[in-house]
Formats: sequence, structure tokens, C-alpha cells
Amino acid sequence: MIAESSQGGVLLGVLGWRLVRLIETHSDQLARGLLDRIENSEHCREFVQKVPPEDLKQKVYEIYQHLGQWLLKKTEHDVEQRYIAIGERRAAQGVPLSQLMFVIVATKEHLWEYVTKEAMADRPVQLFQELELFQLVEQFFDRAVYFAAIGYERYQSAATRMVGNQEKHSWPGWTRIAPR
Repeated sequence: MIAESSQGGVLLGVLGWRLVRLIETHSDQLARGLLDRIENSEHCREFVQKVPPEDLKQKVYEIYQHLGQWLLKKTEHDVEQRYIAIGERRAAQGVPLSQLMFVIVATKEHLWEYVTKEAMADRPVQLFQELELFQLVEQFFDRAVYFAAIGYERYQSAATRMVGNQEKHSWPGWTRIAPR
């Protein structure tokens, strides 16, 4: 099976699809492995304290489980919506932006390490097809980082405006009395 772009060019060869299916089949194992990696990383202390483990595991599992769709069928708008929502949620939870970015990059690295171990890149054609898959994965996670940062910044901007509005409507030293 070979996926084609709208221009008719080949996106993934047989090996690429085999690797995508391998990832999708082992998505639960991959998600658990990533969760362990994040929980044991000194770069994610606050993330681990503020984000429920099942939340992270479920979000990552959904990406790994449907990787073929995310890489080839979902639009940039789909990635934008998902990761803006994630950025906003992590900002609301008080997760530092650097730790959110670290987790997204670690998600990509974890996937690459798994594929590298599993792939048989002993022939140039197979290596080329594997590199095509890596390019699609790289593009997906680069967009994820960008859109998560936008969501995070939107949340911070809205929170700042809300605090500013509260300050405008209160008088220092005066207590507001509700009408009867």
C-alpha cells in the first residue's frame, strides 16, 4: 500500500506503512514507556506534579494509535486545534512552557528511538523510505510544538486581561456592596 499526495507523489512506501502500523499496534506500550521517561526526567518536575499521568498517557496514546491519520489525513488545522487546546490546558494547570515543549519533543524522540530499534534499514531503499516517515513525523511534531505554544500564550494573555479587568472594576480600600 502506498499513500500519495495531492500532487501524485509518493509519501510512504511499503516500509513506511509497515513502520506506521508497528507504531499503531504498540501504541499502548509506547505511551507507557514515554510516561516512565517523563516521570523520571529532571526536566519535567512541575509537569509531573501538575498533569495527571493518565492525561498524558491518553493524549500520547491517541497520537501513536492513529499516527497514520495524523501524518497523512489530518490537516494542519486539525493539528492546530488539538495542540492549541493542549497548550491552553497546560497553561491553566501552571505547567512551565519549557516543560510542555520538552514533553512534546520527548514524545517525538521516544517514537524515533522505537522505530530505529525496530526498523530494518539494511538496504538503501528501505532506509530512504524510513527517512520519508521520519520527515513526516518531524513535520507533525514541529507543528505540535508551535500550536501548543500558541495555545499556552493565548491562555496567558486571556488570564492577564481578566486580572486587568478585575483591577479596573475595584477601588482600593473600598468594598463593593451588592444591591438589595
